[in-house]
This record gives sequence, structure tokens and C-alpha cells, in this order.
Amino acid sequence: MTVRRRKQMCLAVRLPGAGSATAYAGPRGKSPLALPAFEHLASTAERGRFDFLFLPGGPRPEPVTVLSALAAVTERVGLAATVDATRTEPYDLARRLATLDHLSGGRAAWHVATSRDQADRYGRATELVATAQELWDTWTPDGVSRPFAHRGAHFDIAGEFGVSRSPQGHPVVIHAGDSDECREFAASTADVLLGRHGSPEAGRAFYADVKRRLATYGRAPDDLKIMAGVTVVLGDTATGARERELSVRRSVSGAGGGHFLVGTPESVAAELDALVRDDAADGFVLLPYLAPGGLDEFVDRVVPLLQERGVFRTEYTGATLRSHLGLHAPAGKG
Repeated sequence: MTVRRRKQMCLAVRLPGAGSATAYAGPRGKSPLALPAFEHLASTAERGRFDFLFLPGGPRPEPVTVLSALAAVTERVGLAATVDATRTEPYDLARRLATLDHLSGGRAAWHVATSRDQADRYGRATELVATAQELWDTWTPDGVSRPFAHRGAHFDIAGEFGVSRSPQGHPVVIHAGDSDECREFAASTADVLLGRHGSPEAGRAFYADVKRRLATYGRAPDDLKIMAGVTVVLGDTATGARERELSVRRSVSGAGGGHFLVGTPESVAAELDALVRDDAADGFVLLPYLAPGGLDEFVDRVVPLLQERGVFRTEYTGATLRSHLGLHAPAGKG
């Protein structure tokens, strides 16, 4: 008899911005912009064996700078920086992300954001990703650099790329959104898609639709990981969790909170497991209320239960973010 292996869950956490008092989890008296505030969250996520940290853009510290600092104080957790594809140029973008990948030993990711007010935003984003990947591929796996030239609808550049091939080959590409354009862009280009779904039924429909699109681009279902945004509210009892939920909803109001999972650690672990088992998601991005210690609480009380179920790692088995996510490294050219 063949025993089917339990599907392994991906986990990530979205780091907070500096503007919310509920989002600060560092030492008392320290600015939320100070490194200890981010370091606390990064070390907690790594202690929980999370796949990656995700730092949004917008009115926050510059993501690549923050994550470069965190690369020095972490060893395994992935580092995903948001960079707006409609307001950046390919050479600079490729150099910054390749540098982060080197500094972190192969843990860098790029969350490709697009501005709604930009004409042909997905056309530009698609060409930007492809051009960055061409730049990363100008270095062969054996360390030889080749001249580069690209001429397209949005970019016309030529020269040599000054950063050697990064440990992952290409940093992981992440996209977020639920629209039809988002789904198609992710199916053609991304390694991870972040979405929000209000019910298991909606999650299953979204998951099936996006995975179906991959074949058009010659990709297999496992080539794209779909991760749902969730805010977890825990209590020692179901009643206690529901009582806590109201204040938590106030604290994350307007901050992009995703689907709420409310209950005991046991019930939350069971629900997360069921969503992955039923193909509503490959994993989850926690959108936590962090005061007092929302991420610590999840790592201490829920992660061990997921590990007992055999659906989440007990140790990192690889060094790169691609290995954490079960993604193939891109083949080098030359």
C-alpha cells in the first residue's frame, strides 16, 4: 500500500510599518525604526522555522536596507523586500537584490509591487522581471561574466552586470493580489503568490484557478506557491479567543488584515492544516497584531502543533529560500 506523504506547509510573516503602536515588538524605549524592533521579529520567525519575512513598501523604512541589516543577524529565514516595479530600473534593481542574496547566503526575495495609477503596469512589471533575470544570468555558474543587451517596450540597456551570480541563481519572485491580472502575472512570472480569501471555499476556487493557469506557461503546479494572508487570534478557550478578537480587529483595522482565524492553538493548527490539505493554500503569511508578542505566541503555541501533525518542518534542511519553499534553482546560461 502506498502511503501519501503529508503536504508540507509554507509559513511567512509580514513585518509591520513604523506608524502603528500595536505593531511594535522591540525593547521598550526604542524607536520602531531601530534595528532591534525588526531583529526581534526576525529572530522569532527564524526560531519558528518560518520560510521568510516579508517587508511591505509604502511609508515605511526602505525594505532592501532593512533586510540587508537583518541578513547579518539571521542565518536561515528568507528575506523578502518590496520594490515597486513601476518606479525602478532593471540594472539598479537587479544589483540591489543580487547583493542581498549574496549577503544572506541565498535568502533574498523580491515582492513585485505595481502602482495602480501606472499605465501598462503589468507589461512594465513583466519586462522588468525578465530583464532582471537576464542580468542575473549574464554570469555563468562557473563565474564568467558576459556582455548584456536588452531592448524592449520599456527598457533599452546594454553593458556588463557587476555582481556575480547569486547563490540562488535568481532571488525568489513574489507577487500579491487577487485580480485577474495579478493571477496571470503570477502564473507567468512569480514563484510565490500572496492572496486573501474570506472563506475556505473562496480559497479553493482561487487556488484552482491560479494553478490551472500555470500550464499555459509550461510550468508545473508546484512551481508557484500560493500563500494566504491570515490574522490569528488565540485564546486558552474558544470563548477567550472570541473575547480577544474584538480588540485585535480594532488594532489591525485599515492595516491590511487578512482572513481571521480565531480559537485555541489546537483549533487554529487544525484549521491551517485543513486549508492546505484541501488545496485552499500552500501556506500562510501571518499579518500579526504584535503587541504583546503575537508572533511569539504563534511560534510558541501553534508551530509545535503543526510540527506534531507532520505538516511543518522541525528544522531547516537547506540554506536558501528556494530550498525552504521547495522551488527549483533556475538553470544558468552558458
